[in-house]
Amino acid sequence: MRALSIGPVFVLAACGAAAPVAEATSEAEAPIEEVLPVMGPERVVLGFGDSLMAGYNLEEPQGYPERLEAVMRRRGVNARVIDAGVSGDTTAAGLQRISFVLDNLEQTPDLAIVELGGNDLLRGITPDQTRANLAGIMDALAEREIPMVLMGMRAPPNYGVEYQAEFDGIYPDLAAQYDASLVPFFMEPLAQDPDLLLPDRIHPTAEGVEEMVAVTVDTVIAALPEEES
Repeated sequence: MRALSIGPVFVLAACGAAAPVAEATSEAEAPIEEVLPVMGPERVVLGFGDSLMAGYNLEEPQGYPERLEAVMRRRGVNARVIDAGVSGDTTAAGLQRISFVLDNLEQTPDLAIVELGGNDLLRGITPDQTRANLAGIMDALAEREIPMVLMGMRAPPNYGVEYQAEFDGIYPDLAAQYDASLVPFFMEPLAQDPDLLLPDRIHPTAEGVEEMVAVTVDTVIAALPEEES
């Protein structure tokens, strides 16, 4: 599988363009008394994306879906997070496989996380194509009445002001259009601290994944639909 290769210039340059986020404390550092008992019916979350979702060059338990599931369970949510990340996927590749993935799940997920777009930047795909592909993916989820969390990406300044504005606007626009929850910039912790990157200067370390989970878990939990009584 090919890795998501958005380039260190993207990760590092984007720091200046990203909105600040609150400093996160790793869930692993939380006192044991803060761990809540797992309660309620199982909540299935589909993690649909590229190598950032697939856990490129990490042990399987260290990937984002696996760590998100662990943290959600620490919060008392009976979560099962499905890793449907494929390294190297563009939004076009994601659009081609979304229906297949959904058709082959044992049950309809309670929530889907959509995380794609970095490889579009690498390949110079036009923002209008990226927007159309993401809309197609979100259409497939909306048709099945699956709530969504959209993980935003941001173009580096060296792509030019016009391209940057057009690309960066995709995610908030689509989140509003599909009534999806939005994480403005999924890679924010990596942009703020390059020590959280693997030697390729692109993908997160295991600690980097922990920080990405820490700044997104609240959004994911809040996006879960209310349990049916």
